[in-house]
Order: sequence, then structure tokens, then C-alpha cells
Amino acid sequence: MRKARAEVIICLAVMLACCACALALDPSLDISQYAHTAWKVRDGFAKGFLYSIAQTPDGYIWLGTEFGLLRFDGVRAVPWEPPSGQELPGKDIGTLLVTRDGALWIGTYNGLASWKEGKFTTYSELNGSRISGLLEDGEGTVWVGTREPRIFGENVGAIDADAEGNFWVGFDKDSRKWKSGRPQSFEVSDPQHAQQALPEHEDFAFVNDSHKGGRGLIPRQVQRGASVRSSQRFRPSQMLRDRDGAVWVATSDRGLIHFHQGKTDNFSEADGLSGDTVNRLLQDQEGDVWVVTTNGIDRFREYAVPNIGIKQGLSNTNTLSVLASSDGRVWIGTHSGLNKWKNGQISVVLRGDGTTHSVFQDSSGRIWVSTLAAYGYLDSDRFVPVLDLGGGWAVSVAELPTGHLWVANDSKGLFHLVGDRVVQKLSWAALGHTDHARVLLADRSQRGLWLGFNQGGVSYFADGRIRKSYSAADGLGRGRVNQLRFGPNGGLWAATETGLSRIKDGRIATLTSKNGLPCESVHWNMEDNDRSLWLYMACGLVRIRRPELDAWIADRSRSVQTTLFDISDGVPSHSYPSEVHGVTKSSDGRIWFAAYDGVSVIDPHHLAENKLPPPVRIEQVITDEKPYDARNGMRLPARIRYLTIEYTALSLVIPEKVRFRYKLEGVDADWREVVNDREVQYSNLGPGAYQFRVNACNNSGVWNEEGASLGFVIPPMWYQTNWFRALCAALFVALVWAAYQMRVRQLAYQFNVGLEERVSERTRIARDLHDTLLQSFQAVLPLFQAVIYKLPEGAVDARKTLEVAVDRASDAITEGRDAVQALRVSAVEQNDLAQAIQTLGEALASAETNQSSPRFDVVVEGTSRNLHPILRDEVYRVTAEALRNAFRHAAAQTLEVEIRYDEKYFRLRVRDDGKGIDSDVLSQDGREGHYGLRGMKERAALVSGKLTIWSEADGGTEIELIIPGSRAYTKPTRRFWYFRKRSATESDVNETIERQ
Repeated sequence: MRKARAEVIICLAVMLACCACALALDPSLDISQYAHTAWKVRDGFAKGFLYSIAQTPDGYIWLGTEFGLLRFDGVRAVPWEPPSGQELPGKDIGTLLVTRDGALWIGTYNGLASWKEGKFTTYSELNGSRISGLLEDGEGTVWVGTREPRIFGENVGAIDADAEGNFWVGFDKDSRKWKSGRPQSFEVSDPQHAQQALPEHEDFAFVNDSHKGGRGLIPRQVQRGASVRSSQRFRPSQMLRDRDGAVWVATSDRGLIHFHQGKTDNFSEADGLSGDTVNRLLQDQEGDVWVVTTNGIDRFREYAVPNIGIKQGLSNTNTLSVLASSDGRVWIGTHSGLNKWKNGQISVVLRGDGTTHSVFQDSSGRIWVSTLAAYGYLDSDRFVPVLDLGGGWAVSVAELPTGHLWVANDSKGLFHLVGDRVVQKLSWAALGHTDHARVLLADRSQRGLWLGFNQGGVSYFADGRIRKSYSAADGLGRGRVNQLRFGPNGGLWAATETGLSRIKDGRIATLTSKNGLPCESVHWNMEDNDRSLWLYMACGLVRIRRPELDAWIADRSRSVQTTLFDISDGVPSHSYPSEVHGVTKSSDGRIWFAAYDGVSVIDPHHLAENKLPPPVRIEQVITDEKPYDARNGMRLPARIRYLTIEYTALSLVIPEKVRFRYKLEGVDADWREVVNDREVQYSNLGPGAYQFRVNACNNSGVWNEEGASLGFVIPPMWYQTNWFRALCAALFVALVWAAYQMRVRQLAYQFNVGLEERVSERTRIARDLHDTLLQSFQAVLPLFQAVIYKLPEGAVDARKTLEVAVDRASDAITEGRDAVQALRVSAVEQNDLAQAIQTLGEALASAETNQSSPRFDVVVEGTSRNLHPILRDEVYRVTAEALRNAFRHAAAQTLEVEIRYDEKYFRLRVRDDGKGIDSDVLSQDGREGHYGLRGMKERAALVSGKLTIWSEADGGTEIELIIPGSRAYTKPTRRFWYFRKRSATESDVNETIERQ
């Protein structure tokens, strides 16, 4: 035997329905007065017969069927299967048990299994055995009964337990109470349907059924004097005593029998039960009673506003008027007569006189009744006619003053009765109206009447005429006036088609949907003993608590918080109110009102409120149509297109009114609220860790704020990983760098092309000078020399003049050759700019006649790099111009040239500590007629450099030339396919060859 806090003992069967919740049904009500919902096999709820039912602590309802196990949340019935690789011993689930530790025990026709906290266990000792019953005793031991004659020598059926711990065991032919010693036997009526254990047997008695020749079971209270029809004899299959003491009996052929507060009622398939063969009963955590029949399941719950109908003795459900009299009775006028309710019993007072239209009690306690034919009063429940209406309806009655009745007839006008006599009659036209008054109300001053009219408007009638009138133009609600009532503070409340109006001291305020009402049309209003205001409206019954109402009276722009009771709470909705006197309050504080399907009763101190916050569960996750069981930390597939999360709340009272708030963190900016929508879908979620949260609220507005949460991870595809992103980022950076380099080299190429064009132009000029001008001068010299030789010896002056001209021409030719050579050859023969500048500076220093020539230095920072030849010449010439100016004009003690080779820039500075340059000279780029400074700036611009000069009087001068390294330096590069032209290095080589 397996032991895990539960001991398996074969051949006993027990089913214990246990729940410690305090919720229950009102025991004063019949079954037909409860809200009933049926889920039928024929409608597709399940397959096959249903046998058993249980509820686990998480709120789920579990159903055993002939095709397996169902899990039901009040909305969806889902077939349940054990974890992968395991299976139930059999598909026929005959009995279920939930133990106090939360385990679900599953008895099949082929063995036993249990399910607890995700662990599924089967019991090999019982393989092949048909499990007929399960029970947990007070010590936590689980007893298992099988259909095998082992201990008792007979097949064991179902067994239950009573409050004293006795086991009630069902056998083939009888039912026995067993604890120790010899079992006490009780004979059963139908051996074919035995196997039932009935711990309530001692409260019932067996009687003969002479009509069927058999034996049946009726309650002992019937034998003690309660009336019972022969149809109440039944064959029980299970009994359930609910938490308020009422007994529910499941029968095999009569449906449900209900014993409560000395009364008995029946509910069968003819009344809407899913089937007459009832197998099991269960009261859930919220107090609802569940019934399992072979054809489906049924739920019975309490309405917030129960109804009294024909089954409770009402003559007709089409009610027109209701009146609570001072003696505690409630009078109900219907289309088939007048009914009287007293202490839960209804009797019909007037039946043959037809429709009872209105009921009124005067100050003497007399009951006045209006029928189709006459208006009169009751004398010992006998109708005494007083006024022959002769057509039309007596729609309203008021007493003013004492003993004087005013009756409003919809067609003939206003009648004034004193005792049994009509003393005055006024037509509606005489009162200035084409329509009739629907409502009469005596003023508190006992001096006049208030009239509410069918087409709208409220008037005050006194001394035979209308004294005041109020209409929609004065702020009164538009349309028909359905009711008038004085509030405790003297305000007159008028229920109209477009809101609830309050008239006091000639001022009117109207409460409408703009102030928080769920709809506009108000049929009546009534204040309960707690001073809360109840409104019957076109959309249902509305409660406004007194603080909310007082706040609105003080501030008419304020909205009120309301509670709405609709059809799910037992309140039908109608656009048109009852004709007259549709509401009353009895002496016990209950509010009765005509509802067209009977009379509805509000007990403000006993409203069926569900105070249990609903357990919330996240059931499964579906990704691209593939389901997964929901568990925290689950890892889903990558690249999900559609993600569906199914969740639920285990509030079974009115599951269709359950509200949810959910949020997927990182996706939803705020909570989303839905009603009875139990799944949410997301699309195209990216990779990452997600947290889904959901809260729920039951039908009474109680929230489970903790709710449920689910953490899950969507892994990335290879192209969504960080390393791939890093690779893409690196590739992007590389592409940007390559593009940058390409652009730099393109600019360098364009710059080199410009330099090459300048070199070519200089070479062309040199060639042209050599081939034209110099050659022409060279050709002229021999002619001048020939002229000199031909001159006579006496022409000394002419000879000298010509010789001077020849010498000057020769000098000009020499200078021209030097200029041509300068155009063809770089100013710096070797690519050593520092050495060239050092040589130039020393030459300029030695040429100075002043004995105090400045100390001259050249400083090089960084590794010397090759410069473009043309650019190098321009830098050299700028430096030479700066040095000449410094040596000649600065009168400096120190002169320094700083050359800096940086990666990004080439920088050259010439600084001295001389007398500086006048600011006017600097601002005008030199003196007029002098072009040294301007030429330096022009040369700097030609090589894309920036020339800056700082100087101040007696503070020296500093000249700085900065050239971008990409322009200044030469470096070997490969040819780019994009350009297909020479690189800078090739240009230098070709230039050198050309110069040579």
C-alpha cells in the first residue's frame, strides 16, 4: 500500500463535500427563486454522461465524465490530461475527491490516481478496480471503495459521513451506518438504484407508495404536520445539507428536492434542469450549489433581488401594483386578481373581478382597490364598489385631508370622494391639461395635491385650481412623470423619462446620466431605512448611497457613484414603468416593486454580495497556434508572430460579469480593462524578458489586486543577438570609415590634380619663355655685337652705349634662364623643409649689416614627413616672407620657427619678440603698395591652409600656418577603382622626372 498522508483501504467508499467558506444561499427561497444556469451535453458542453464533481482550492470545478476529466472555470470546460508520458487509469471518471491538502483524487472504472501541485500519481495496487467512492476522514486518511466483495462480502457503492464521524455505506440492497461493530441496516426502495450512502437518513422516514407498490423517502417534518403531495416521494441518490441548513436531495428520477424552513419544493427537467437523473451535488466556495445530471450540469445561485412568482402562489406574474399595508401584509394587484402576502404565504383575495389596477390604504387602514369595472374598498376581503368608473383606469389615489380621497382616472378626470360619496369631479381640461395625471401625492401641509402628468410637468392643486406648475423649461426632467415622493428634508422628488428631479423652495435640479446615472428614464425612487436612494430605471435597479446624494444636492455639477443591479442580479429591464403604485416599502424595511414577471423584493440588509476576491490563473500560452502550459520563467520559441495568453478568474457566481485588468510590461503603457475577455493576443514581440500581469474583479466589484503574473523569455534569432548587432555596428563603422577614407582620398586626389595642373602650367610657361622670349633675346644679342664691331673707332659713346645694352640683355637672358629654372625646379631640392628654412634663416642673418642680428632657431616636433612638393614650396615661400619681414623690420632679439608634424594637421609657426606689427597694417593686410602679408594669405589659401597672425606693440609677432594632414602629407596608396587615376605618389615621381 502507498502511504502519503492518505491510507488506501479497499472496499469502502465515501464522498465528503467540505468547504469552510461562510457564503451560502438564502434558505427562505425556493429553488425557482434562485438564479439557474444549465450547461447541457446536447448543447456541446461535454461528451457522454457526467458522473461526479469536485472543486479544488484554486477555484476550478472538476467534472468526471465517461470520456475523461474536465476542468471548468465557469466559462470554458477544458479536457484535462496528465503530464506528457503519463495517463489516467481509465477514461470513465466515476468519483472525485478534493482533500484538505488540496489534492484531487480521481476514481476511474479502472483504477485510482491523484493530482497535486503539478505531480500526478497512480496507484498500481488498484489497477483494474472500479472505484466507487472516495472519502477523507477527520485524520486525513483517504478511504477508497471499490466494486469488489472483499471485506463485507458485497459490492460497495457510495458512502458518505455524518457529523459524528459515522460512515454511511451503500450496498446493493440497503444502506448501512458503519463505524465499528455490526453495521446498522436501512432498507432501500430500489435495489437497481441502490449503492447510495445517505447520512441524512435519520432525519427522514420510509413510507409506502400505494400508487407504485414501492417504498419512498419523505422528510420526518412531513409526518409532523407539514403538507406534502404524493409526488414528493422520491428515490434519493445523494443528500447535501448546505451552509444554512437547507437540504438538497438528488433523485434518480425526479430531479431536485429542496427542504428548507419547513417547506418543500421540487425542480426538475420540466423547470429547466439539465436532467431528471441527478448524480452528484456540490456547494462551492462562493456558496453556489452545483448539480450534476447525466445530461449536464446546473448551477443555482442567489439573486441580489429575488422574485415572487406563480410557484410561490401568485395568481399571475403580470403585476400592476403593490402596497405594503400597516398590518405587515403586502397587497399585489395582477391581471387576474388581488393577492395578499403574509409571513411568506400568498393567498388570492379577488380573482373573479379580473384585473386589479391599483391598491391604496387610507388613514383608517381601509384598503381601496381599482378594477376594470369599479373603484371600491375591501371589507373582510370582500370587494365593496363605491365609484362606477364606466371605462378608464384609476391610475392614482391620494388622501387629503383625512377621510377625503382624490382619485385620478385617466379618461374622466379627478374625483373627490368623502366616505362612500363623490363630492367633486374635475375634468383634465378644467385643470388646463389635455393629458391626464399619472401620479397624485398629498402635500405635507395637508392643504393641496401634487400632480404629475403623462406628457410631462408637475402642478400643485389647492382650493379647486392649479396654484403652481413646473415644466422642462424650469429645469424639470422632460417627458412623462412616473412617480412623486417627498424626501426626508422636504424636497419633492419627481421620477421622469429624462432623469430624477428635485423640487424645493421653487428651485429644481435634475439628476441625469451627465451626473453619473447609468441611463436616463427613472420609473420610481425609494429611500431605504439606511437612507440610501434606490431608483428603478430602464437599465435596471440603481442604488445611490446617502453621502453621494447629499454631495450632489450641495453641488449640482457633481457626479454620483452608483451601483447597478441588472438582469443577472434578478432585475428585469423595461422601458415603460408599471401603471400605478409600482413600489412600496414594508415594515421590515424591504422594498417591493412590480416587475411584470411577478414581484421583486429588495432587502438592503441581505443583498447577495460576493465578498471573495476571485483567484486568478494564467492557464496557457499559445505561440503561432502551438500551446504551452504557463509557468514562470518559461522560454518560448524565437521569432514569434502571434502570442496568445489565456487567463481566467475563478469566480463562478456570475462569470460573465468578471472584469480583468492586464498589462504586459514593456509593451502596454498602462493597464487595460476588459469584461469577461479571458485571453489577450500580441503580435511581433521582439526578443527579451517579459512580465505579464493580470488582476480580476468579481461580480460584486471585489478586486484581487495581487492577481497572477507570468514571466517568460523570447530568445533572439541569430540576427537578433547582441553579437550580431555588434558585428553590424562594427561593419557600419567600417563602412563609414571606408567612406570617410574614400572621401578624404577623393579630396586629396582633387587637390593633387590641382597641384599637378599648377605644375603643368608652370612647366608650360617655362617652356614657352625658353622657346620664345629667351630665344628671341638670344638671337638679338649677336646682332647687337655685330653692330658694335661695325661701328667706327671714333664712335666711342655709341659703342659704350651698345655694350651696356648688350650686357643688360645678357643679364636679362641670364635672369630669364634662372626664372625658367625656378619654374621647373622646386625651391627645396630635397624634401627637408626644416633644413631649407635653417639655411634661409642663416643666409638672411649673415646678410644683416646690423651687428646685433637676432638669434635664429628652427624647432621640429613630431616625426618629419614628406610634404607635397608644390605645397612644400608654398610653405617655404610663406616662411621666407615671414623671415625677411622679421629680419628687416622686427628689431627682434630672438626669432624661432616651429614645425610640428601631427597626424591630423601640419603646423608651422614663426615667432619673434620684436616690436610687432601695427594693428592698422594687420587689419588692411599690409601697407598700401606692399603685398607681403596679402601674398602670404593667398599662398596659404592655395594649399587649403589657414594663416593666423597675432601681434601687439613691443610684444612680438607670431604667424601660424595650419594645413590638414590629408592635404599636406604624401603617402603611398593603391589605386581606387572608382578613380582609375594616378595617386599622389605617382604624381610626385612624374613631377620629379619632368623637372629633371
